[in-house]
Amino acid sequence: MKKYFNRKYNRNVYELFAGNYFATREKNVVLATLLGSCVAACLFDDRQGVVGMNHFLLPGDFRREEIVSSPNAKYGLYAMEMLINSMMKLGASRNNIRAKIFGGGHVLDNTAQQVPENNVNFIKAFLHMEEVPIVAEDLGGEMGRKILFFPDTKDVYLKRVQPQRVYQQDQKLLQKVKKDRPGSGEVTLFE
Repeated sequence: MKKYFNRKYNRNVYELFAGNYFATREKNVVLATLLGSCVAACLFDDRQGVVGMNHFLLPGDFRREEIVSSPNAKYGLYAMEMLINSMMKLGASRNNIRAKIFGGGHVLDNTAQQVPENNVNFIKAFLHMEEVPIVAEDLGGEMGRKILFFPDTKDVYLKRVQPQRVYQQDQKLLQKVKKDRPGSGEVTLFE
């Protein structure tokens, strides 16, 4: 995650990358990310004034020990649990959390086209299972997305970006995941 001041918005910006999650009570900031096939969840509890965002690369793996105990937020299950737990530590109530979800664009080559669908299916299933209402979504399609989440208003500004802009980023992330998994040359995804 990178923090910097943006003069246009006159606010600090917390820019999240794949594997990041961040929760805050700060109002006068922006949470930002750039998505290709990845997904970001913008969560908020209006009653307690707590917001958060994550950015994950893959839903997870069928090997329970990896997705449940892996201390890596590039996997959706871990990223979602860590974000919700971080928000609850700041006073959010699980019953009051709402979601706006984005990403899952088809920006990779044909060999990895299941990645966006799996990410989209995962985030919808996870939020349904956790009974977190989805109040806005922009998922799938052929474009990448730049997301700006404003905690004070809960508004999300979305800018569509050309697939080429996020293609290399997503390819590097997938290659890194393959390297990081000892004994495995393939990434196993939900189907």
